Amino acid sequence: MLTRRRITALSALLLVGCLSGCGLAVPADPDGTLDRVRGGELRAGASASGSLVTVNGDEVDGSLVELVEGFGASLEAEVEWTVGSEEELVDALEAGSLDLAVGGMTDRTPWSDRVGVTRGYTGIPGSDGRTVVMLVPMGENAWQSELERHLDAEVGR
Repeated sequence: MLTRRRITALSALLLVGCLSGCGLAVPADPDGTLDRVRGGELRAGASASGSLVTVNGDEVDGSLVELVEGFGASLEAEVEWTVGSEEELVDALEAGSLDLAVGGMTDRTPWSDRVGVTRGYTGIPGSDGRTVVMLVPMGENAWQSELERHLDAEVGR
């Protein structure tokens, strides 16, 4: 006789078996950001913020810019920069026209209900003790994980 406990255990095993056989990769990118950027173009947004991001016309510089350029190089991707306000960059992330955005965003960002937010990093030069984050398109989890692995290796947590 099947008890409730046995039925639950059998159901769990069946679910695990189905999921393991479906080729589901975790984490995943529903829009394929990581696959598209690798060997291609990384579309980055920058909002001026002290020495983290400096903007001079179309030229961007600063410690966050260097981190993004290094991340792009690790993926053999050319980084294409767009300069704008935080709101403009968040709109572009939502529209799918940017892959990540940097500026003075911290772990207290008000944008977390609209875009993905990386872990916070205090070891970035120019952060002045703030916990700095980068913004990515919502749900692009493999992309965000790859970015966080790069940041962990470059600046720690």
